[in-house]
Amino acid sequence: MNIKGLLISHRGVFNNENIPENSLAAFRRAKNLNIPIELDVELTKDQKLIVFHDINLKRMCGIDKYVEDVTYQELQQLNLLSSKEKIPTLKEVLELIQGKVLIDIELKKTKNVEELCNKVLEEIKNYTGDVLVKSFQPNIVRYLKKHTTRPVGLLITRFPTSKTYSYFMSSSLLIQYCKPDFLAINKEIIKKKRIQKYRKKIPVFVWTITNKKELEEYFPYADSYLCNHLPYSSKFH
Repeated sequence: MNIKGLLISHRGVFNNENIPENSLAAFRRAKNLNIPIELDVELTKDQKLIVFHDINLKRMCGIDKYVEDVTYQELQQLNLLSSKEKIPTLKEVLELIQGKVLIDIELKKTKNVEELCNKVLEEIKNYTGDVLVKSFQPNIVRYLKKHTTRPVGLLITRFPTSKTYSYFMSSSLLIQYCKPDFLAINKEIIKKKRIQKYRKKIPVFVWTITNKKELEEYFPYADSYLCNHLPYSSKFH
């Protein structure tokens, strides 16, 4: 699988109006446009694997509850923003996409590392399409590397409250520990020389590009790109 030169739709092709992020509608739009998709997965209270970004439901569903405290059946009573879209399961997304475009799965931070990883790996085990898996959590990345042949990535960002922690979380020592197949780097630090050095060994993705101008700016600094509002045309804004 070639993981260079990709323009990946961050949480699908959405506008957070009639087409919410991480919804089947957003992924269907990306599929119809032949654009790879990125999505987020986490577990509900009853260990159902859902596609959702936030740990709290307030921003997208209007109720102040944590995903891990709510059952899947309870989630099905909620709509995403003002749409009629529901929070999908990873299984529903895989059935929708059917290998037509690449899927880039981010496993969200969790205390139940093995539970989350094993459920994701079970879902994609017999899936015939291209799939990437990645996480901010080093122990998730390390676990995935030991249990799948799919490309595994480490997400890296900066932490404004601690320069020392920021440096460690993007250090070569941590990367050696995780042994990722690719890195996904926050655009705020992608231009740093030590980050660029990693490209000599493994592909580097940049996130999140928000418009064509940004894509042109960061294009020389990465091998693939996670983007909002793809394709860059006014009718999708």
